[in-house]
Amino acid sequence: MDRKRVKVLGKTYVSETQYKVLSRLKAGPAPLDAIAEALGKETSSLMRELAELEAKGLVRKSEKVVKEAEPTEEALIYARRGLPELRLIKLLKDMGVNKGCSLKIDSLKEHAFKEGVLSEGELKIALLHLAKCGWCVIKGGVLEVRGEGVPKESVEVQGAIERLAARRGSFILEERLLNTLKRRKLVKIRERKQITVALSERGRELFTRGLLEPKKVVTKLTPEIILSRMWDKVSFKRYDLKVEVPSIYPARKHPYMEILDMMRDVLVAMGFEEVKGPHVELEFWNFDALFQAQDHPVRDMHDSYYVKGLGRGFIEDEELVNKVKAVHETGWVTGSRGWRYKWRFELALRLILRTHTTAVSAREIYKRGEGEYRLFSLDRVFRRETLDPTHSMEFYQLEGIIVSKDLSFKHLLGFFVEFSKLMGLGIPKFKPAYFPYTEPSVEGYIRHPKLGWIEVFPGGLFRPEVLFPLGVKNCNVAAWGIGVDRLAMAILGIDDIRHLFSKDISFLRETPLPLKSGGALRCLW
Repeated sequence: MDRKRVKVLGKTYVSETQYKVLSRLKAGPAPLDAIAEALGKETSSLMRELAELEAKGLVRKSEKVVKEAEPTEEALIYARRGLPELRLIKLLKDMGVNKGCSLKIDSLKEHAFKEGVLSEGELKIALLHLAKCGWCVIKGGVLEVRGEGVPKESVEVQGAIERLAARRGSFILEERLLNTLKRRKLVKIRERKQITVALSERGRELFTRGLLEPKKVVTKLTPEIILSRMWDKVSFKRYDLKVEVPSIYPARKHPYMEILDMMRDVLVAMGFEEVKGPHVELEFWNFDALFQAQDHPVRDMHDSYYVKGLGRGFIEDEELVNKVKAVHETGWVTGSRGWRYKWRFELALRLILRTHTTAVSAREIYKRGEGEYRLFSLDRVFRRETLDPTHSMEFYQLEGIIVSKDLSFKHLLGFFVEFSKLMGLGIPKFKPAYFPYTEPSVEGYIRHPKLGWIEVFPGGLFRPEVLFPLGVKNCNVAAWGIGVDRLAMAILGIDDIRHLFSKDISFLRETPLPLKSGGALRCLW
């Protein structure tokens, strides 16, 4: 007679956490991250529990790659301040410019910049989108309003980026809106692995028959457990060396900060001394002492940040002021004719956020005079730029000078070559350049793995018009202002400057240490 095998189910004990997971699955399959959120735990902390449940045959899991829309830095700004076109519509409404009205673009710029409602780049974006949807027309430098209210697409985009920024609830972006966000570069699509968990037939049957019970899991046998005779009321955890442990990420510096430290190490090893200067600077040190004319476009309010509410600065050395004035007006004793205009002392005393760290070099040359020394300043500077993949309003600059009687232009080129090699960037290419305060001048280029050749090494020899008023007549001074952010992009192999200030955990974890990718210390020692 044939015997039929009967599947016998006995009482099964699981840990308290595993029991909670199984209870969540009675209603049906669920993503692991949703289970973790419901239990108030990290997804990684449930991986071992899930592996044990799977080994016991109580659950089954499946994996798939899902795409998620993540807001860009630009989108986060718009989520807080509003899209440029929405801000422009509000500004026009406040100015009384309604449907059928016209306004000169120059007048619009004046109001937008004065009130700080829009930057120059944002105004261009706003006009582009409003003109595209027919809300306005621009002819001959005049804006004509033809629409009423707010364009529907702008309202949808604003709502989408606000939800993405706040991560409020669950929502799905329809394909049309998602394409609009991607076209405007307000989202980036990120792929991630999603694990879905479901009860197995055995697990569901044990639940139905009441054979699943939670039990406290003990990983270490202690005297207290023996004395209290609790060994039969707890479950001793078995060690399974085949189960993957969760990844642990040790603390580390931001990759960008590591590169800044690397640059400091290289320069100190090359005999340089680091110096500092103020972020709020006088136009005198930022421009005038560097022989930049007071009507130069870079000194316009649209390119520099002017500081309000602090009045004007002061300069104690009247003789220095007179020398700089003479150089600008007539060239003084430098052999130059100067800029041939009436130099104004009151403009030199205005306060700005420094546009370059060259102001630090000017101060140090004035303080130290002639001699033999090498200095560098690695710090932040500020310019009115529109945030995009290659530009930022606030960025680091590496300023440096070499002061020596025997210095020549070839020593500057040699420095650029050596510094580039020590940073693991290879041999740069050079071409002639022009800067108001150096002659001869040069631009050095390095090859970025994605962007091609990018300019990072601008420099030259300071002109007599810069050095003579500062008290240096018998020495040459090589100077440069290296674009640190672009240099860091090349070292890290990224093509968006905004990643350098990213708070994205995956970027911080996955970006390799710069020293492991051909960095300075490996070259030096």
